[in-house]
Amino acid sequence: MRKGWLVALGVVMGLAMAQGKLTVWTHYGGPELEWLKKTAATFEKGSGTKVEVVEVPFGDIQNKFILGAPQGQAADLIVSIPHDWVGAMAAAGVLEPMGKYTTASYVQGLNDVAVDALTYRNQLFALPMFAESVALIYNKKYVKTPPRTWDEFLKIAQENTKGNTFGFLYNIGDPYFNYGFFTAFGGSVFARSGGSLNAADLRLGGEAGQKAIGFIKDLRYKYKLVPEGVDYGVADGAFKDGSLAMIINGPWAIGDYKKAKIDFGVASFPAPPGGSAWKPFVGVQGVAMNAYSRNKTAAANFAKLLITENSQISFNQAGGRIPVSKAAVAKLKNDPVVAGFSPVIASGSPMPNIPEMGKVWGPWGNAISQAIQKPDTNVNKIVEDMVAEIRKGIGSR
Repeated sequence: MRKGWLVALGVVMGLAMAQGKLTVWTHYGGPELEWLKKTAATFEKGSGTKVEVVEVPFGDIQNKFILGAPQGQAADLIVSIPHDWVGAMAAAGVLEPMGKYTTASYVQGLNDVAVDALTYRNQLFALPMFAESVALIYNKKYVKTPPRTWDEFLKIAQENTKGNTFGFLYNIGDPYFNYGFFTAFGGSVFARSGGSLNAADLRLGGEAGQKAIGFIKDLRYKYKLVPEGVDYGVADGAFKDGSLAMIINGPWAIGDYKKAKIDFGVASFPAPPGGSAWKPFVGVQGVAMNAYSRNKTAAANFAKLLITENSQISFNQAGGRIPVSKAAVAKLKNDPVVAGFSPVIASGSPMPNIPEMGKVWGPWGNAISQAIQKPDTNVNKIVEDMVAEIRKGIGSR
């Protein structure tokens, strides 16, 4: 694989002339940090440009970068930022638009959702490295073939809800895990206008929101699948214990499931009754450049090396991340985790990356929690109140 990196380096850089030292901030640890340092050493050998990799806690990076970049006190690159940081950081003027450093063929070789996620006001502000979403993860002890229809899903779930086993559990109160049900009934968070998200046009309410939250409520009271008290920890623990047939969860959980020796598979959740395709939120992380960097050419070349097909494959092998390079996904087709999550990610929707999204999570989560508290809650009124609270928070009618 090292030989592949050197070839990629030559293609991406043309063995660009050495510039001053690059500084990279990263929140990676373990094998992923070692991968980044090894790739930096490869870059140094090919370009003559030294790369210093600095570990910064994930929770500190965004504010530290926004405050430090204009003062010359931030890294040249961050490896990597989640796409929902892009709006705030781009609005603060600290991110360099990356479109000028890419080619059309490069962009076309990436998952469209990944490019969309890291685009803000029609500009690409980070180069996509990997993506994640939730999907239906099933224990093959109970589920031989993943359900393709709601009827198949319900039959498997109810048949396995008995004794000390459960057919289906998930983090029912969290909007992130429930977004696929909103899209299935025609909803979204915000509408699009001119290629950008329009925070003034909220799409979580109305009939779509009522049907989605009504269905979530039905999972508890009508179908009797997700009892009171179930949250992420309960559902995840039951799956690791081998007492749960199906769960909605993401690739971050896979390492623990492997350690627990669960024979699992990954598939899309089937369309709910009366709904269309289930399309969950997608999160994407990418390499971002400091708009105030004095070494932009070298920084861009290193960023492009990090996201080549071979780099995405080796990064997957280091930490299990799901690549967004179509060629990398094709080469990893025999990896059941990549093969299971990739089509779900490709069909999903990026979490909104505009700052107004911060005003959505609280009222949205509260609405779901209220609706599932008891069988006779007024879903329509709960949805109306949710929409009103979100609009008030973002200052729109």
